[in-house]
Amino acid sequence: MQDFRKLRAWRQALALAINVRKAVARFPRHGYAELKSQMTSAAESIVHTIVEGCGAASQREFARFLEMSIKSSMELEGQLLMARAYGIMDRSEFRSREEETIDVRRAVINLRKRVLATLDGSDDRDA
Repeated sequence: MQDFRKLRAWRQALALAINVRKAVARFPRHGYAELKSQMTSAAESIVHTIVEGCGAASQREFARFLEMSIKSSMELEGQLLMARAYGIMDRSEFRSREEETIDVRRAVINLRKRVLATLDGSDDRDA
């Protein structure tokens, strides 16, 4: 088990979730509730899945949770593009959140690589 609070990827993901929630709060009040909800959910899912993975019984299982976080970051990136295409997110906000999402994904990918490197291939012992 890991202490998620010590993970740079978790801290970055938490900041991203907060920033996404602030960004979607500026969306028009009507017409975009589902996209707003999905974006918030995807951003928070990155955070929650890292935390859940830290409680995994093995490093292999932890890596699987990190893979799910990576997928949530991809989902969020697609939603950011949609918000920009709809014209409900200005260019500056879009670029900032997109860059932040990519940075979080890189951090989670690197963490996953480190976790998988601890496996010796013969079993699922915690490293």
